[in-house]
Amino acid sequence: MDAVVQNYLEKFGVREETQRFLTKPKKMFIGGAWVPQGDRQSCAVIEPSTTGVITDIPMATTADLDRAVEAARRQFDGGPWRKLKPLERERLLHRLADLLEWNATELAEIESIDVGKSVAQARDVDIQGTIDTFRYFAGWASKLHGRTVETSLPGDYVAYTRKEPIGVVGVIVPWNFPLQTMAWKVAAALAVGCTVVIKPAELTSLSTLRFVELVQEAGIPDGVVNVLTGRGREIGAAMASHPGIDKITFTGSTEVGRTVGHTAVGGIKRLTLELGGKSPVLVLEDADIESAAQAVANGIFFNAGQVCDAGARVYVQRRIHDKFIGALIEYTRTLKIAPGLDRDCFISPLVSALQRDRVASYIEDGRREGAEVVYGGHALDRAGYFVEPTIFTHCRSDMKIVREEIFGPVLVTAPFDNVDDALSLANDSRYGLAAAIYSNDLNLVNRLIPQLRAGMVYVNAHSTIDPSMPFGGFKESGFGKDLGPEQLDHLMESKAVWITLR
Repeated sequence: MDAVVQNYLEKFGVREETQRFLTKPKKMFIGGAWVPQGDRQSCAVIEPSTTGVITDIPMATTADLDRAVEAARRQFDGGPWRKLKPLERERLLHRLADLLEWNATELAEIESIDVGKSVAQARDVDIQGTIDTFRYFAGWASKLHGRTVETSLPGDYVAYTRKEPIGVVGVIVPWNFPLQTMAWKVAAALAVGCTVVIKPAELTSLSTLRFVELVQEAGIPDGVVNVLTGRGREIGAAMASHPGIDKITFTGSTEVGRTVGHTAVGGIKRLTLELGGKSPVLVLEDADIESAAQAVANGIFFNAGQVCDAGARVYVQRRIHDKFIGALIEYTRTLKIAPGLDRDCFISPLVSALQRDRVASYIEDGRREGAEVVYGGHALDRAGYFVEPTIFTHCRSDMKIVREEIFGPVLVTAPFDNVDDALSLANDSRYGLAAAIYSNDLNLVNRLIPQLRAGMVYVNAHSTIDPSMPFGGFKESGFGKDLGPEQLDHLMESKAVWITLR
């Protein structure tokens, strides 16, 4: 660990157990055993608020993937995990949720240090969301069943269906919410009786490695959960084509998801893709301007805009446009830009130098295309990968900053005259992950909701997420669902059984 990172941790009073975990040599977890780096290549893990090196993680090889899949396959095909009764699986998942809760502060610190995000937001959103997700799906483990059917064929039959787990699930996790997104995918898979091979993002693997220590402590059998650290273009791609993996669940960019999807479909694998977004926000003239402005700002600047369903395109009814933009700017001024471990931080650094430069490049594109920066607009000249929250006005639908996912604290805005115009602007995108409406006219809101081409619609709020509600999009934002009972159908096969009575 670099001295600059060590000083950062000490300045903000990071717990001793967190520091001990960060300084331990990082290993992969295969078949219940910790696998050291050995002669494998490694990758430095950078702390985004200081740009110092935290640690190194090993780069898995395809041979490591074969061993991980074999371990998961062995448990699924005939190991103790497959033989557990539903209530036994439920108890193990509740035990894991308890351990996550008991270690929540440490996990929040790890997530903040690794991703750069606000430690307070990590505790309240990422870690609490992870705990809630495991508790929610633990309850489903004992409530899965098929159905009996009265058939219309001549003769006498007993006909019923069985719900059976798909098998080994390859879990490819993004870098922006590493622990929480992993939980969305893994909790449901374990609840139905699948086994998993997890590939966290190489930028942000640390919370997943701490998680799997808790998996061991919870008593979940060896081989049920396996973790490979490495580059997505190598191990992620190999997972998508591996014959021992039955399903791939991927969260990431549309471009990478398209490649993963093509590869997985070539092997006739089951597939869930949660991909990019450029979510529209409609602010109608009857909205409460002050509260809408605060919610809109939070909806784009939370986690420094590194959120797939962030409300990145805001369309404001013309009569209130100028007043709303003024309120938006005034509220944005109050959001503190700070290192992630600062308890008052709201705008944290971006995850990497590459991401900072990418976002800064989009801001320059917006200026060149004729949009007006009314707030922010610069990467900060200070330690860390910080970019100011940036608000553009006078944006046209053909602009690059309007059409492409920026994945940073950049908001594009434009006025509209009537709701038909608003719908046209909102739906004019290749993405369809989420949308939001700010209005107190619930009759109008309920007429607009079915016309928005998005997998989720938020009303007078943004990114309201609960494990009981499905998360996933339309169009190039992917297909399949994480969370909710809907996710379970993507992890189980339906088997029809016919018994002839004589």
